[in-house]
Amino acid sequence: MRRDYTLYLFAALGSFLIVYIALPLAVIFLKQASDWEMLVKTLQDPAVLDAVKNSLLTATATTFIALLFGVPLGYVLARMDFPGKSVVQALVDVPIVIPHSVVGIMLLVTFSKAILDSYTGIIAAMLFVSASFTINAARDGFLAVDEGLEHVARTLGASRFRVFLSVSLPMALPSVASGSVMTWARAISEVGAILIIAYYPKTAQVLVLEYFNSYGLRAARPIAVILVAMSLTIFVLLRWLVRRGGNA
Repeated sequence: MRRDYTLYLFAALGSFLIVYIALPLAVIFLKQASDWEMLVKTLQDPAVLDAVKNSLLTATATTFIALLFGVPLGYVLARMDFPGKSVVQALVDVPIVIPHSVVGIMLLVTFSKAILDSYTGIIAAMLFVSASFTINAARDGFLAVDEGLEHVARTLGASRFRVFLSVSLPMALPSVASGSVMTWARAISEVGAILIIAYYPKTAQVLVLEYFNSYGLRAARPIAVILVAMSLTIFVLLRWLVRRGGNA
């Protein structure tokens, strides 16, 4: 039998992107390890600690809001056909392609002082750019659920809402959970829109730019390392919990 090297070729091609992503991560951690004193100093900086706290709180709040409103919308998109459905789906996907600075300007023009320099403004920016992940993941999860199971439950007297809670949502939960992880990750990485809407209170994403512009690379690098390490740790942990829940 002739040996097929297709998978080896694809693996070799794909490894370029893996190395491209991993290399900057490795380099920044290694360079910071040689400047341990600056990292310790940064970890003791109250401004940095407050900014990290703000990033965690606002990204988490954004994720919960996206779940509250995005999961029902995902279910509707999976189960209903209605006039303008393609328009709704397009609107869901639009935030992914709009430049982030433009997002900030649009939100500021729309809501003005109601979101200016506030936690509300930070969450508003994060929600706009990240909710699509929750909605699309929920929709795909519900599409994968056999509607026949829902019909059987309805014939047994269960209301649609009860069927949603007891049949549809549990079966779609791995997709919903995966979408929530991506939503959180996208929210905590947002900076462009936040810079325009809410420079204060400071988030870690904004503070790293401020330190870079004011004090240079050496001062900004520890904050970047802290943010990357924190995000990677939480992201990997959430992914592990999602996989564990899906295999349970």
